[in-house]
Order: sequence, then structure tokens, then C-alpha cells
Amino acid sequence: MKVSYSKSKNTTLYYLSKSIWVNGKSTTKTIEFLGSDEDIRKREGVEDAYEWAKQYARERTKQEKEAHREIILKYSPAKQIKKDEQRSVNIGYLFLQDIYYELGLNKICSEIKKKYKFTYDLNSILSCLVYSRILFPASKRRTLEDARCFLEAPSIDLQHMYRGLEYLCRENDLIQASLYKNSLKVTERKNHVLYYDCTNYYFEIESDDEFRKYGFSKENRPNPIVQMGLFMDGDGIPLSFTIFEGNKNEQGSMTPLEQKIMSDFGLKQFVVCTDSGLSSLANRKFNNVSNRKYITVQSIKKLKAFLQDFCLGDDKWKLPGSKKEYKISELDAEKDFDKVFYKERWINEDGLEQRLIVTFSLKYKNYQKTIRDRQVEKAAKATNASKEHFRPNDYKRFIEDTYCTDDGEIASNKKRSVDTKKVQNEEKYDGFYAVCTNLKDDASAIIAVNHRRWEIEECFRIMKTEFKGRPVYLSRRDRITAHFLTCFISLIVYRILEKKLKDKYTCEDIIRTLRSMGMLVADTEGYIPEYTRTDLTDDLHEAFGFRTDYQIVSKKEMKKICSATKK
Repeated sequence: MKVSYSKSKNTTLYYLSKSIWVNGKSTTKTIEFLGSDEDIRKREGVEDAYEWAKQYARERTKQEKEAHREIILKYSPAKQIKKDEQRSVNIGYLFLQDIYYELGLNKICSEIKKKYKFTYDLNSILSCLVYSRILFPASKRRTLEDARCFLEAPSIDLQHMYRGLEYLCRENDLIQASLYKNSLKVTERKNHVLYYDCTNYYFEIESDDEFRKYGFSKENRPNPIVQMGLFMDGDGIPLSFTIFEGNKNEQGSMTPLEQKIMSDFGLKQFVVCTDSGLSSLANRKFNNVSNRKYITVQSIKKLKAFLQDFCLGDDKWKLPGSKKEYKISELDAEKDFDKVFYKERWINEDGLEQRLIVTFSLKYKNYQKTIRDRQVEKAAKATNASKEHFRPNDYKRFIEDTYCTDDGEIASNKKRSVDTKKVQNEEKYDGFYAVCTNLKDDASAIIAVNHRRWEIEECFRIMKTEFKGRPVYLSRRDRITAHFLTCFISLIVYRILEKKLKDKYTCEDIIRTLRSMGMLVADTEGYIPEYTRTDLTDDLHEAFGFRTDYQIVSKKEMKKICSATKK
């Protein structure tokens, strides 16, 4: 490389250039603009800008030659490897680390450490828990063992990890609020619509206590549980969460967390979208104010008779953007299969005025019928299934037990069959779906907002399945809360990673790829990729601005990459 320059009346501009061959001819290409004479002298603190530029060109030439140097590794089939020497490392966590530091979690940990004046490294503990929860989820003890495979293996004592959980719990509110504010600098937060839902997590213990209680398990487990309430923004990124006892009604968890979001996060104007299980009248009234609105699923079965007649009525159905009215009985099974029709009206419930928007879809009707037919078939074969403690959508709801004698009189003999009346009663609701709202927006826009509730269900699925958030192997309330805080942070980091990859890949593909990104340690020379280069790995490197997929990455270059992910 060489220094080029151009002079003007007032200054001299310096460039870094090199000779390249194009179509068999030599030409000069500008590599980098170094600045004006005055800028270089001021920026670099030198008197002679030209001499500095020449020295810089020599260093860049040396770096380029080093980068293109071919490396020969020598190994002997007669020489044993050293005992306890790590021969491979994982570098998939570096992409998570880049986001972790972008979110300022290291600075949050420093603030907590300074406040409580403990000596161990809380940032190492939290980052280890977050990376491992995504890549190698396990117990806290196993997490420390698995973290040894990271290129930058943390040096943490198990006792300090448990103590760190206690302080993370104490500063749970601070961490959530700071994380939200920091995330605004990293990615767009669509906080005009907030989705709320609850789930629960089980513990493999024999008896409950003051926190882990027996309650309705959404996984139908006979174990004590704790419950999690989670707010998510309109882009699928978690916003805030709360943990509460397993035997409490989940409807009461939304308002306190919503108040915390308003006070700690500074959010004042938004729409809350929930499912029917959380749509209590109290929650609706809380959000029936000028700056807060709601969209909530409404069970048609629980409506008054005249409203049910309106919802299931054959006529006055519309399509978004059209004034034409349709009848369900006249719809074409092929042409109208993918269309979503709607109708709406205002209703009054205990003094609360709200819009009832009903949709109908032939595709949804077909889906519900297919699911129910399978359940009816299963119910018909279930001769010994217990009907105690089954869920509302369980196939057992279609089982009818009749006690009679051989002559058909009521007696102690039990006869089991499919309850055809219940099947027929459910059929009339096929294809229909309703929401209530106090918004005055276009009905199609409200339907579209509600349609994205599936993303919060996906958040819970990721935490339970991919992150293995349960069963929880902790007993103290503060440590349990901190455990779910690390799951919550991990989910934010992962969701931002998805956004950086433009939502092109599935959760399973992303996590599997990060787990597989191993590097062989090539003695003193560097690291050799042992993973398969794919479109996904290319997109990861492109999104984060560094590459680890060369035939060998020098130790110096890998050190630079590690430093870059911590800025």
C-alpha cells in the first residue's frame, strides 16, 4: 500500500491506495481516506502528516501480508496431546455477547456491584447464565461446567453464582427498567401495542410451600407451580415480567405490572391486547381511559343469548375495504376459503361501552372441525380414561357415562359413549372468533393487532422448550425470581438476534447453529472452524460485522473480535 495525496490552495488531502489488476491491466484503487493535513496533525498529535501517513501505510501492508500468510501446522501421530488441555471452543456465544453489551448489561451489573460492595464479578455470572441459557440450558452447577467450552471461559465459583442470584432478584425492577431504556438504542420498540399473557412453571418437589403452590398447571402436571405474567411489545420482544404464587388468579397480575411499566418505563399511551382468560371486567375498566385502550378475546359462548344470535347470524358480514354484505350460507368453499369476514356492534357490559367485533373464516372452521373430529375419534376409543380433572379442550369432554341395567334402567352398570349433543353444540361455533375493544380504529386493523398474540405464546414456548426454563431446581423465592429474570433477559437477547437476522430463520435453526459453532485450537497459530458454513452463518457474520469462517483465524484477530463484541 502507498500514500496518495491531492493538493489544493488551502490544504492537502491524504489517501491510502494500492495497485490492483483489472482485466489484465494495472490500476490504482483508493482503500481509505486518511484526512486533510490539518485533521491528521490534530487527530494523531504529529507535526508531519505525510510521515505519519507513510508509517500507517507500512503497518497496513504488514497486516495485509500477515492476513494472507499461509500457515503450516505440524502434528505427530506418535505424540500424545496434553492432559486436560482444551482442544476446541465454542464461539457462537460471541453473537449473543455483542447484543448483551449493546444492552448495557455489563454496566447495570457494575452499578449493582458498586451499590452492595461485593467482590465477585456479577457481570461474568449474569453473562454466563444468559449465554448458557440460550445455548446449553441446564442447572446452575452444570452451567458452570458447560461454560468451559466458551472461547472466553468464565472463572466463577458456584457459591458466588447463587449469591449473585440474590442480588439480581433485589434489583429486578431496576434491571427491567434499565434494560428497556437501553434497548431503545439497539432496536426499534413497537410499544404502542403491548401483549400480555400468563403461563406457569412446575417444580419436581413432593409438597408445596409459601411460593410454590398447587394450582392449575397449563402443562397438566401434578406438581407445585409458580406463575409468570409477561408483557411483550408489538415486535415480539419481551418488555416486563412478574412472578407470583401458583394458586393465585392470573387476572389480578396484569394491572400491577402495567402500573410498574407506566411508572418505571415512562410509557403512558398504549393498547393492551390479551386473551379471554385475562379479560376481566376490572382489567378492561382499568384500560378504559383516554391514553390506554384494550383489545381482548371474547368467548362467544359466554355472551348473552341475543349477542350470540348476532355473532352466529348468517347475514350482514363484510370484508375489509368493501361495503358489500355477505351471507355465510352463500360463501364459496374454494373462492372464499382464505377470506376473513367480519361484523361489529357496540355492547354495554355493567356500564362499560365497548365494541364487539366478530370474524368468520372457512379456513378456521375447517381447522376447528379437523381438530374436533380427531378428539371425537379418540373419545370413542377411550374405554378406561378417567374423566376427573380434565382441561376444557380435552377430548374427554365428549365422553358420556350412563349408568344402567341390561334392560336400560338407571343402575350401577356404566355405559360409555360419545356425547353427540355436545359435539353438535360445539359445531355451531366453528369458524367464529370475537374480540372486544374500546378502540374506534378500523375493524381490520384491530383484527390484525389481535392476530399477533401468537408471538407471546411463542415466547413462552421458547423459554420452556429451547431454554428449558422448567423444571426449576431452586427453592428460595429470591433465587427462583432471579432464575426467571435470566430467562427473561435471554429471551430479549435472542429476540433482538432474530431481528438482526431479519426473521429469516426458525428458533431451532438459529440456536442449533450457534451451539455447533466450534473452533479447533491450532496450538499457537489460532483457531480452525469445525462448523459447516451455511447461509445462516454468513448472515450472522454479515449482521455483526466480523467473520470467523476463514480456514484459520489468528489469535490476534480472534482477540480483536472478542474485544469488538464487548464495546
